[in-house]
Amino acid sequence: MVIVIFRTRLRAGADQAALGQLTQEMRTLVQTIPGFLSVKDFLASDGEGVSVAEFQTLAAAKAWREHPEHRRAQERGRQEFFSSYHVQVCEVGREYSFPASEAGGIRGNDPGAA
Repeated sequence: MVIVIFRTRLRAGADQAALGQLTQEMRTLVQTIPGFLSVKDFLASDGEGVSVAEFQTLAAAKAWREHPEHRRAQERGRQEFFSSYHVQVCEVGREYSFPASEAGGIRGNDPGAA
């Protein structure tokens, strides 16, 4: 699995309604990318926005990065909405969760995790 972390800061006076519309359009579009799993957004108390997207593979994440409509949205973000942003692309090396799965034990991709 690949996780993409997108951290943003808004420009002063950015049109938040237009950004919300563009974000919704991109949420709809990313769901058409084979290998896309999920995306969630968070807002920190200091105003930083964080989006966490999950993809099955690095190729799926790259397909999203290169999608022509997403490229146009990226440019709009730089020109109209964001004073700064930071992107991190991370491959999951270990994963587990609580509570235990119904099959018994911890669910995850690391056989040594317990």
